[in-house]
Formats: sequence, structure tokens, C-alpha cells
Amino acid sequence: MDRIVVLGGGESGVGAAVLAKVKGFDVFLSDMSTLSADYRQMLDKWKIPYEEGGHSWDKILNAKEIIKSPGIPSTAPLVAKAIEMGIPIISEIEFAGRWDKAKKICITGSNGKTTTTSLIYYMLKNVGLNVGLGGNIGRSYALQVATEHFDIYVLELSSFQLDNMYDFKADIAILLNITPDHLDRYGYDLQNYVNAKFRITQNMAADDCFIFCSDDEITIKNLNQIVIKAQMLPISQEKEVTEGAYTMGGRMHVGYAGDSYEMAVSDLTLQGKHNIYNTMAAALTGKIMNITNEGIRKALTSFTPVEHRMEKVLSVGGVLYVNDSKATNVNSTWYALECMTTPVVLILGGKDKGNDYSPLFDLVREKVRAIVCLGVDNRKIHEAFEDKVDTIVDTSSAAEAVQAASSLAVEGDTVLLSPCCASFDLFKSYEDRGRQFKEAVRNL
Repeated sequence: MDRIVVLGGGESGVGAAVLAKVKGFDVFLSDMSTLSADYRQMLDKWKIPYEEGGHSWDKILNAKEIIKSPGIPSTAPLVAKAIEMGIPIISEIEFAGRWDKAKKICITGSNGKTTTTSLIYYMLKNVGLNVGLGGNIGRSYALQVATEHFDIYVLELSSFQLDNMYDFKADIAILLNITPDHLDRYGYDLQNYVNAKFRITQNMAADDCFIFCSDDEITIKNLNQIVIKAQMLPISQEKEVTEGAYTMGGRMHVGYAGDSYEMAVSDLTLQGKHNIYNTMAAALTGKIMNITNEGIRKALTSFTPVEHRMEKVLSVGGVLYVNDSKATNVNSTWYALECMTTPVVLILGGKDKGNDYSPLFDLVREKVRAIVCLGVDNRKIHEAFEDKVDTIVDTSSAAEAVQAASSLAVEGDTVLLSPCCASFDLFKSYEDRGRQFKEAVRNL
């Protein structure tokens, strides 16, 4: 019986361990930190041996294959040793894909992937298709492959998940955009990150579809260097395309294989320039999947935004509080500010991933009344913005940040949590940060 070791006991790792068990492998799971009670219970239920609070190298380096959770860098000493020993290291997605015959719609990009993935899933489910949702969102893809059956999967894939995927193949791949992000994991070299994103197209055949944004400079610059056999379907807000999707004169046009669909941009529930791209990618996927025009329209006019992404929380004293905790990079925050039509008190900060804040300078000067820093180390934010706004204050909890923002905002303002940074200095995750923010707003 081949031995498989899973590194990391979160959603991804535990799901992979269950699938390995179901498929008859000798499986062992190891996590550096403490497992949650739910995951411990699941491993016990499936009789999967595990350890927490540290790694026993001897129990790991005898594996035939290691499934590594996406949060663990390949530079971690144990992983580096396994690589040196020639033990193959794969992702949960790669492993689950081996056992899954479903059609796979895969979405990546620096920004917008959760919204686009959720919208496509919502549209397919709405018309009665047997569809699962997974990857970087929701429940583990591997766990679903182990315990359920779907005809189609809609998978959100981060660059970290794509890094350790080799034979996995998407039937429809969507690359929304590429902006500098996670450079701390890619040797501070943008090209390494770009290459990771383009892995979504590997193994695709001529009858598969690749949807990409033709307005995205970095994508287009790299498109010609990469051999892609799939049908190329651009989305654009700047030029007309025949096969793909574009906007012109306030209308969205979608065309594929001689079939077309159009509607007014103002009728879409998701507004703002970035959301139009997300919607075009979803509508085009709908066309490829033979969803009727009515089915597409229904989804695009009734979908509600995902939690922690430009989520309107409450208005208190004439001030609107918006939770955009999922904005963990500069570009996400740029999109959030670009949508704003009122003066903003901006809550920024967290674990900096090598951010260059200069793209925000003009929008901050134009729209931001004050900045509230929410992080352990806020020096970089002070240095970047001290001459762009009159007021910058430091806070170290969600409750403190909301109190500070509330005292700085006046009627008609928006308090926007759009942190630009990862959450791990003060919070468990961006979800934890967003929920604590919402709780603090409700307590005002």
C-alpha cells in the first residue's frame, strides 16, 4: 500500500487525507500548529492517523508522495528536504483531479476570482445543473470527490494551488487579471507569479476554452510566450471582440460559437469596472455551457455579492460601513476606492506582502479623508501616505479601528475596510477580520 503524507490540517489537507483514505492509501497527516476540533473529529471518524504541533520528519520523509497545503511555502525546511530527496509534492487539487471525471471550470486572477467563481456556480445551480463549488472557496474539492458526485465543478484556484499542479486539466479556464501579489512567496520576482497563474492553461486541448482579459497588460504581454492549445476567448471593456465578451455604449455583448447574448450594464447586480469583467467572464462561461439567455440574465440580475467583498454592513449616523476584508492586495483596494462616490475613511494594514502603494496615491488624495491603520507594524503605510492625507491613526483591533473611523467620519462618508494586506498579524484569516469588523460596527 503506497504511503501518502498530507502536510497541513486545514480544509484542503483534511479533505485530501479523506480522499487518500477512501482510495486505499496508507495516509498520515501532519500539522505544525493545532488542529481545529472539527478537523480532528473528521480525521478520527475516517480513522486517519495524524499529528499536530510539529512534524515528525521520519514519519513524513518515507512517503511515496506528499500532498502539501497551499499555505506552506516550498522553502519550508521539511518541504525543501522532501524535494531534495525526490519525493513528489502535489496540491490537493492535483490529487483530487486524478479521481474526478467531472467537467472543470477553473478561475484564477489576482482579483475577482471569488466573486466570479461564486457567480458562475450560482448561475449553473440556478438552471438545475449538478454542480459543486471548491478550490480556494467553500468546502474541500478533494472531500467532495471522496464523498459526493457532481457532473461539473467550479473551482477557484490561487497561485499557491496552481504551483503544485502538473497533470490536472481545466475544461474552461479563466484568467481575470494579473497584478503584483504574494511576491514574498515568489522571490519578489513578478515573472514567477505570472508563470504560476498561467499554469491554469496547462494540459488544455483544442476543444477547451481559455477566457482572459485582453485589457490586462501583464496577461497580454505574457500570452504570446505561452503555448495554449485551447480556444482563446477575450473579455474587454475597451474594444469589440467577435468571440468572447465586451462592453460598448452601456451594453454587454457576449458571443460564442455563433450564439450571442446582450444586456444593459446598468441591469447587472454587480457594479464597478472590475465587477463588469467578472460578470463578462461568467456570462461567457454560461454561453459555453449552453445556458439559455434567460438563465444567464436571471443569474446576472439576482446574484448578491460575496461576504467580505464590498459588503455593505450598516449605516450608522449617516455613515455607511463597508466590509472589503478580502482586499488583501493593492489592486483590490484600488478597485474598491475606484467604486467610491463619497468621501472615505479608509482602514488599511496587516501583514504586508511586498506592497507598492503608489497606484493608490491619486485615489487616496482624491477620495480619502483619513486612514486608520489596523496592523502590528504600520510604518510602511505612514511613509506611503503621510503627505497624501491629513490624518493617519494606529489601531490594533477591529473594535478599536471601527471606533477610530467612526470618530473621524462625518455624515455622508463611507468607512471602508479594504486592508491591502494579509490578515495574519492580528487575525486568523481575512474572514475573521471581516467578521470582527462587522461585529464592531453593530456594536457602535
